[in-house]
Amino acid sequence: MPIDRPHSVSVSGVIIDDAGRALLIQRRDNGHWEPPGGVVEAGETITDALQREVLEETGITIALPAALTGVYQNMTSLIVSLVFRCEAADGNPVTGPETRAWRWAARDEVAELASEAYAIRVLDALDTMNPPAVRAHDGVKLL
Repeated sequence: MPIDRPHSVSVSGVIIDDAGRALLIQRRDNGHWEPPGGVVEAGETITDALQREVLEETGITIALPAALTGVYQNMTSLIVSLVFRCEAADGNPVTGPETRAWRWAARDEVAELASEAYAIRVLDALDTMNPPAVRAHDGVKLL
């Protein structure tokens, strides 16, 4: 079946603190908890988009290079998301126009806060010894 539009590409950054917790944000538009991120804009490199999105949503500048930890394909919305494990270089978490709240979440808290499709991204990023994951989902559940 032909698709009348291409997939869009997004990036997310999983910032991990010294205690091994991941920074999650609660989005203003839908109230969901997830790692900070968004769509790669035309003419923007993947790393530029990653730095921009994380800074816009958290107030934190990340260090590069960041480690790719997974590729996630939303089969419903036609979005391919590249997720990176990141280290904070400067700044502290803040709320803003896109972010209602933020919190550092331990591994066992991630699945309680985020839907399966987003929790797995954070859990994959916390598993530093594994190669990047490649997963498909329907926007909520893994397929």
